[in-house]
Amino acid sequence: MSTEIKSPTFPESVVDGTVANWLKKEGETVKQDEVIAEIETDKVVLEVVAPFDGSITKIYKQAGETVTSAELIADFSEGSSPDAVKESKTEEKKQDNNEDKKSGPAAKKIMNEHDLDAAEVSASGKGGRITKADVLEHLETKNSDAKKDIDISTTISGDRPEERVPMSRLRATIAKRLLEVKQNTAMLTTFNEVDMLPIKNMRSKFGTEFEEKHGVKLGFMSFFVAAAVEALRAFPSVNASIDGDDIVYHSFQDIGVAVSTERGLVVPIIRNAENLDLAEIEKSIIDYSGKARDGKLDLQDMQGGTFTISNGGIFGSLLSTPILNAPQTAILGMHKIQDRAVVIDGEIVVRPMMYLAMSYDHRLIDGKEAVGFLVNIKEALESPERLLLGL
Repeated sequence: MSTEIKSPTFPESVVDGTVANWLKKEGETVKQDEVIAEIETDKVVLEVVAPFDGSITKIYKQAGETVTSAELIADFSEGSSPDAVKESKTEEKKQDNNEDKKSGPAAKKIMNEHDLDAAEVSASGKGGRITKADVLEHLETKNSDAKKDIDISTTISGDRPEERVPMSRLRATIAKRLLEVKQNTAMLTTFNEVDMLPIKNMRSKFGTEFEEKHGVKLGFMSFFVAAAVEALRAFPSVNASIDGDDIVYHSFQDIGVAVSTERGLVVPIIRNAENLDLAEIEKSIIDYSGKARDGKLDLQDMQGGTFTISNGGIFGSLLSTPILNAPQTAILGMHKIQDRAVVIDGEIVVRPMMYLAMSYDHRLIDGKEAVGFLVNIKEALESPERLLLGL
């Protein structure tokens, strides 16, 4: 039985996508629900899976080509492919050839390190023996072919090589959106710092009990999300957005948590964060982080959002100015926790301090509101018991 493989059905906000890569080749046998291709849109990477056990008989859209919603990209056939049958019949021959081909210790070591089949390597040694030079030459040829497959052009000038690779659709979209924010908003950043000792003490005292009861660790991010919810309630303009000449005030708090992936920065949304406790927030963050790492985020996971929190501290950043996630009008930047000398009650003490940065659109949010919002965040984090009691 033969069937058509089509690209996923895109939401209305997505016009087209790009075939990022084919994980399976024509004639290669695959299992039902196994991923055979990835389609990259402006916002997320979508997976195309095998409808049943079988093989790809024809690929119509190659890696790098543009596809529209539900467009034919390949033909698929149920059952084992002719190539698979042929491979099974010749497997014994390959093993026999491997036994006949002898190689020295150095050649064997390199082949084992790179998981090479001796049958793939052309032998030039006496009596069909594989030499170290044969293996190195094979690897060089293989790497060269791989570079051609992903369309990398290399320019060599003396001993200073350069590589030119096409920008991925997701990275190009991120670049475009960031530039638009800088050009189309009156972005300004205000700073403050927060003493993290109260939260660290709370985590030390109740962390084990919290994990035993809820099955997740008590992290820092859940406190920041909870603090942001209270601050957004107190300062509605920070939770608003600009739509043309209108201001849209949101009665809910959908908090975006920026997550860095190999493909770029993504911002999954914690919906109705105002209705969640710390454990529910932590579970949402862990779920989204895992999906982002595995490339499993759906478009609806990242659509919307009224406010964003970005944590550069996990990379060691001490201070930065985060860029707005349009059409939102504010973003909070967390940073590295660092022991610093501070003055408390007239005495110099060492405390675990974190710099906070809030970037905002000055067209909608005045400086007084921005500073008040950030101070509200600071006070909530320095008195987490008041935060948990809703005071």
